[in-house]
Amino acid sequence: MTLQFFKYQGTGNDFVMIDNRSLDFPKNDTKLINHLCDRRFGIGADGLILLENDEKTDFKMVYFNADGNESSMCGNGGRCLVAFAKYLGVIENTASFNAVDGLHHASIDDDTVRLQMIDVLKVEQFDNYVFLDTGSPHHVQMVSGLEKFDVKTEGAKLRYGKYGEKGSNINFVQKTAPDIFSVRTYERGVEDETFSCGTGVTAVGIAMFVTKQTEATEVTLNTPGGKLKVSFEQNGDVFENVFLQGPAKQVFKGVVEW
Repeated sequence: MTLQFFKYQGTGNDFVMIDNRSLDFPKNDTKLINHLCDRRFGIGADGLILLENDEKTDFKMVYFNADGNESSMCGNGGRCLVAFAKYLGVIENTASFNAVDGLHHASIDDDTVRLQMIDVLKVEQFDNYVFLDTGSPHHVQMVSGLEKFDVKTEGAKLRYGKYGEKGSNINFVQKTAPDIFSVRTYERGVEDETFSCGTGVTAVGIAMFVTKQTEATEVTLNTPGGKLKVSFEQNGDVFENVFLQGPAKQVFKGVVEW
């Protein structure tokens, strides 16, 4: 089979994008998806995303981790998919789409995509970390010396040891200014540090507000792959109108056979 693919990245979080409106892609083939995401033997990516038709919205997002398994919401992937939809002519400057965690709205201006995330209904505070779900589960923990921190080793310990088979994404954070934080993330499914994680920085922004590390409801998050902005509104214990904003760019396109 021959397949045209596109490669997109959002602050270094990279994805294989496939127009699957014809439903030809064998999305139950875990080994194939894992192979396509392999950085040595395949195209190379943190995940693979299918754009499909949806009866009620502009399109549907189907997201797979690099291990080949369908996964929970990916914020940077959602932003990249909006850029891909515009490239295909599916949308113009605004979009609504369905993903595994429900309905999302977005806007795009040049290479910048602003994506509305789901409402965050619960934020759990513990002695040295915060846990919340922003479409994917996230552990948020402040550390010192983030630049030299062993994210892969320490992240894996928490991902497996604390959260078991299902796992959680693990975010390590350091404050760099009143409303600016540096973030490094270990992602389950990738089982390594990624250059950026959209649902992760969203979780960090809210966690820093809840733990009073900032009073701002719009914060800047610096990741190894670039800068993202997160904004939100608090309504009681719920966080609403949560937005993730940053760049999303096409890197290349090609054809792959198997």
